[in-house]
Amino acid sequence: MEYKEINVGIDTSSNQLDFYVRPTGQFFSVNNDRDGIKQAVDKILALKPTRVLIESTGRLEMDFVCAADKRGLPIVVCNPSQIRNFAKSSGRIAKTDKLDAMDIAHFGEAMKPALTVIKPEKLREISDLLAVRSQCLEMSTMQKNRLKRMPKSVHDPIRKILTAIKSELLKIDKQLDKLISSVTEWKEKRDLLLSAKGVGNVLAYTLMSELPELGKLNRKEIAALVGIAPMNRDSGRFQGKRFIRGGRHRVRTVLFVSMMSAIQCHPKLKPMYERMVAAGKPKKVAIVACMRKQLTILNTMVKNNTHWDEKMA
Repeated sequence: MEYKEINVGIDTSSNQLDFYVRPTGQFFSVNNDRDGIKQAVDKILALKPTRVLIESTGRLEMDFVCAADKRGLPIVVCNPSQIRNFAKSSGRIAKTDKLDAMDIAHFGEAMKPALTVIKPEKLREISDLLAVRSQCLEMSTMQKNRLKRMPKSVHDPIRKILTAIKSELLKIDKQLDKLISSVTEWKEKRDLLLSAKGVGNVLAYTLMSELPELGKLNRKEIAALVGIAPMNRDSGRFQGKRFIRGGRHRVRTVLFVSMMSAIQCHPKLKPMYERMVAAGKPKKVAIVACMRKQLTILNTMVKNNTHWDEKMA
């Protein structure tokens, strides 16, 4: 029997991958290792699926995603919260590995999400290095806070930890520079982004690895994708406060940190921030508005392949 669409849903854990094929109802499991993944990919290829859907868990799905992409399978990496909300809206309350795989396949059939564009290997390495760099900075902040609170008798080991973290950060930055410089296209894009006021290496690398859509969408779409577009909360006569949510968390976080410095000296964003605060806007609202403005400027620069120009701001 032929089907218009075949959607394969995959539930992921550290040790096992559970597969459900919709609408055939086929279910099978494999170990989440090289042999198990190869076996699963071979089996799925024979089904000629429309989509192969797997939740984003951070790292557990990556070996399968990379192997499936190399073999030409149509991969969709899904947001777990979307899957869970879809399951609840379908009346599903129970939760098991098989049921989760069924829900993921059903989501693919009903919502028809776009296929995921898998990053090239070097871009994935950049993304991983940035994640480790962010964790190192968090650890550094924790140790600096301990240094303020703890007695002097334990200051020496804390300072040694801080020195080690600083050393690793320098190594990571060198690796990032080397990776970007190895590809002419990426080097040119990095240099273009760095020409903008308030953009440093970390923000430039994060945008390159985590936001490949930059320059390909309009200002509203790119802001919504990052999660800094204000969302309405209106119903009848009630008009609630606008708020932001969802989007690319890592991009938004790095953009926020960058903006904390930019509002101190940026020729366009500093006056904008000060005007909004003077008008009574909460500081966080003003910062998010400046983030949105900065992202719009960078989006235009990449779209037009032009370096920083104060007139475009």
